[in-house]
Amino acid sequence: MEQQLHQAEQHIGSHSKGNVVQAARSEIHQGHLVLINRENPIQQVISTGSLLPLSSFPAIHTLSDNMLLERTCLQHLNDLLEACEGVHDIIAVSGYRSRLEQEMIYQSSLVENGAEYTACYVALPNQSEHQTGLAIDVGKRNKDDKDVNFIAPSFPDSGVYLTFKQLAARYGFIQRYKEGKEAITHISCEPWHFRYVGYPHAAIMERNDWCLEEYIDQLRSFPYEEDHLVFEDEHACVSIYYVPAAGEGTTTNTTDIPVVPCDHYTVSGNNSDGFIVTAYRDKGSQANV
Repeated sequence: MEQQLHQAEQHIGSHSKGNVVQAARSEIHQGHLVLINRENPIQQVISTGSLLPLSSFPAIHTLSDNMLLERTCLQHLNDLLEACEGVHDIIAVSGYRSRLEQEMIYQSSLVENGAEYTACYVALPNQSEHQTGLAIDVGKRNKDDKDVNFIAPSFPDSGVYLTFKQLAARYGFIQRYKEGKEAITHISCEPWHFRYVGYPHAAIMERNDWCLEEYIDQLRSFPYEEDHLVFEDEHACVSIYYVPAAGEGTTTNTTDIPVVPCDHYTVSGNNSDGFIVTAYRDKGSQANV
């Protein structure tokens, strides 16, 4: 993948402000880069208008009917399945869950699997990424799909499953819980659980072997006023930086977010203390980052 992307990360020390957008403090809990874990629980329920049924893409096999995902996440999941040629071999096991569904799954696992197992593989209600619509559990299809393990589906390191993992970052997905990161994530390795964070964030995390907790922490080292994190591939040069949210108890409930000159940008909250700006300058563009 690296040979195809010709990607490079570097720091830049000079930049000029393009425009300023305002965001309410509550918006730190929204966006593709929200960090959900036991220290940073769900603060805002995703709107139903942001969700789409997986049946919107009839080729995708699902373990149950009426599965939902956040719109952008679902589109890129479909693209990834097509790219790895795994549409017929990979099944979507679990997508968006409401708080009530997560509570039922947690309690059911306690009864069936015990407290130790459940603590390793099932998040408490409001601590589950599935409640954002940005997480998808995938598995290897069986002759009878009903035999797929809902909590820990098989997803081997071979064939189309390995290709899925290798291409995931290019389509904005990370394996959220990896071996060796348990002390940080407090979740055991889950080869089947993928989280949409968007490109190039997923590619940067994969290259540096960062889990989402580590990446969000690293981004605080790149405030707007100082060096930005810059990612480059054959298509674009991307500037990424952090803007702290206005503090609670201040006279304003909004944050002014400066945006450097670019062709397009996104702003995501981190679900903790600020915003992450991702500014894209297309190769050949006249915009100056």
